[in-house]
Amino acid sequence: MFALVDCNNFFVSCERVFRPDLEGKAVVVLSNNDGCVVSRSNESKAMGIKMGTPFFKVRHMVDEGRLTAFSSNYALYGDLSGRVMSILADAVPHIEIYSIDEAFLHLDGIDPENVQEFCRSLVARVRQWVGIPVSIGVAPTKTLAKIASHFAKTHKGYRGVCMMDTDAKRLKALELTPIDDVWGVGRRLAPKMESWGVRSALDFVQRPKGWVQSRLGVNGLRTWEELCGIPCVEEENAERRKSICTSRSFADMIEDERELELRVSDFAAMCAKKLRDEGSAAYDVTVFMYTNRFREDLSQYFPSVTIRLPVAANSTQEIVSTALRALKTIYKEGYQYKKAGVTVSNIVPQDELQGVLFGYDQSLRQKQDRLSEVMDSVNSGSGKNLLRLAAQREGHYADGIRCERRSSLYTTSLDEIMKVH
Repeated sequence: MFALVDCNNFFVSCERVFRPDLEGKAVVVLSNNDGCVVSRSNESKAMGIKMGTPFFKVRHMVDEGRLTAFSSNYALYGDLSGRVMSILADAVPHIEIYSIDEAFLHLDGIDPENVQEFCRSLVARVRQWVGIPVSIGVAPTKTLAKIASHFAKTHKGYRGVCMMDTDAKRLKALELTPIDDVWGVGRRLAPKMESWGVRSALDFVQRPKGWVQSRLGVNGLRTWEELCGIPCVEEENAERRKSICTSRSFADMIEDERELELRVSDFAAMCAKKLRDEGSAAYDVTVFMYTNRFREDLSQYFPSVTIRLPVAANSTQEIVSTALRALKTIYKEGYQYKKAGVTVSNIVPQDELQGVLFGYDQSLRQKQDRLSEVMDSVNSGSGKNLLRLAAQREGHYADGIRCERRSSLYTTSLDEIMKVH
């Protein structure tokens, strides 16, 4: 059996940990640069606020005192997520962290008769020790556990834990689950499936296996089998990511090439750090930029270019210098850029790199790798972008992002730790 642990309205719940006065009140958390809503309390959902709603459309509710809005505080959310995952990891033989607010637990070795009580104790423990409310769905496959966790979250009668441990419960849950809510289907594929008469998860599993495979291929068949109770989704973290992207929308539009170079250098350095953290290296470095597509009065330009490296790299120097070369090929004067980003792709394990015979300085690569290791060591201790290339901006990577409503860094900065009077 699998258990999916899902933190309820996670970003909002993190804010409420240190603001208990907001329990039962409408709260939202905003995206980078306070652009749009990315997390909602149940109360704000009841007010009709949708995910992705631009902040300017609900600002009047904040001004009227009906809604509280926070800027994203990713340092806080990441730290509280780590605390939740640590509690879960201590409780079970194996855990797969699926996202910042979700994790699959393998329940091998736990008496099936005690699973429900075990999960309820986990819900209580996480709430007491961290302050985050969680819901748990238990089922024989990961896809069914996702569905069960949704019921656990939306129906108070489950007391935070929904057990899908019989075939009757499975079929009833599938009947009540719209096809676009099924993990692996989503809203892009759902309209096509609905045109075939598949409107619920139960409609889907009632279709013959051959029908599913002929129309939806291997991935569709895998989802169908999972809904039938046959585990076939492999561990999500078993493979390295195929690409890593770091991008930001700017608080103000940028026209100056030098300022864009600083931003792109930061993004490239972050991609390089993520590669090293995963023990990977990348052959391809892509730089892209966007003007503001909502400003019809301005000229529009959405360039992108990819440069292939002769040998896959993960050093900050090589990734940044390659990104800057790419930027020079696509930058044009006269445009006001609202967003830029760097993507590294064609990723391979760093211990399986294949060299080239001519025109490649192996000693330089080794020096760059050693320097990157030193930078990682110093920066991990400082918590800031203390050691950086001259091409990068001073300060932290997130400097320059609008976050006028950010809460304190209660758990990650001694300067902002909660004070008791």
